[in-house]
Amino acid sequence: MTGVLTVGESMALVGSSRPEPLHAGATMTLGMGGAESNVAIGLRRLGTAATWVGRLGEDSAGDLVEKVLRGEGVTTRALRTRDVPTGLMLKEQRSTMETRIWYYRAGSAGSRLRPGDVTAQEVAEADLVHLTGITSALSASARDLVLDTARLAADAGVPVSFDLNYRSRLWDEASARALYARIVPQCAIVFGGLEEVEILIGPETDPVRAGHALRALGAGIAVVKLGAQGAVAVWDGGEVRVPAVPVQVRDTVGAGDAFVAGFLADHLAGNDVATALATAASVGAYACTGDGDWETLPTRADLRRLGGAEPVTR
Repeated sequence: MTGVLTVGESMALVGSSRPEPLHAGATMTLGMGGAESNVAIGLRRLGTAATWVGRLGEDSAGDLVEKVLRGEGVTTRALRTRDVPTGLMLKEQRSTMETRIWYYRAGSAGSRLRPGDVTAQEVAEADLVHLTGITSALSASARDLVLDTARLAADAGVPVSFDLNYRSRLWDEASARALYARIVPQCAIVFGGLEEVEILIGPETDPVRAGHALRALGAGIAVVKLGAQGAVAVWDGGEVRVPAVPVQVRDTVGAGDAFVAGFLADHLAGNDVATALATAASVGAYACTGDGDWETLPTRADLRRLGGAEPVTR
């Protein structure tokens, strides 16, 4: 088996190198990011095999994305698309209290994802398939690919995890709700923030009840991410809540993807839901301690040092 198979858009990421408004002429750095590729890198750092499939432009930004993924040990199948650029993410660390993000992805290579880009063999050989609402929102063809990949997984008996990952700049709540309603019943694991879950189930202030509502719709394990308030998981065997792990937060972008990677890595290792949720909280917290979408994703050794009294290794 090949571990976790994921498919989605990865973009070039241009970000300010220090807290400073862009209009002040901030110095910028170049990197890459994307929900599914972040999860894949997080899994690899935790010792779990991962494969990423996606579309990139025939450009230097696409070269960068592919180089980073391969360098992190992710099995990578990048479909190069002529005359269509790799998407761009612009990240402004406006101050130590505020980060703003803009996406330039309309008509990007990632939006050209379509059924057939992921093969039945790739799905059948995976231990688990991970999909997200972000790729589902890029275009009609990308949404069809997500649904087709979930169908292939069901046909092959491969479990599916799905992160709701709602982005209001990509689609409206009604469109997201329609997709969620189709895919959640097919999923062994569903992840979502409470506000994202509410898009599907309606108003709900209690994350445990929200988890049970997702279960009632067909989800196997429902994981509700609560940010600084921790997380909740509900499954056939019970329910559990874990607190957030206290850290000095530097950048929260990518923390949700880190959380997912932590949960999936422990789940596939055979750990119980409570243990996987605690690991997810630790991985998500660790990712907040540095800059970037994926750069601060931890290894197992990093997690063992989390909360240690001595910050310097000599």
